[in-house]
Amino acid sequence: MKISARNKLAGKVTAIEKGAVNSVVKIQLTGTPTITATITNDAVSDLALAVDGNAVAVIKASNVLVGICNDKTASDCKDGKCGCQGHH
Repeated sequence: MKISARNKLAGKVTAIEKGAVNSVVKIQLTGTPTITATITNDAVSDLALAVDGNAVAVIKASNVLVGICNDKTASDCKDGKCGCQGHH
């Protein structure tokens, strides 16, 4: 699935706090900012998110989506911006 959002920020997962239905995922971006997003536990599983793994925060309007680069070399992610696919 391709997405239209242009604000794609690559980083590393630093924490996943799993709740009954949703998880709070923290992604450390290149540099100092950290993005925090609440996504479903199913999305965490589907994306195989794990602490120290790579992820992408996708920001569109008032929503933050989380995705992963399908290319394990992340060659499509440069300077913290990715041409990756997403999941919500």
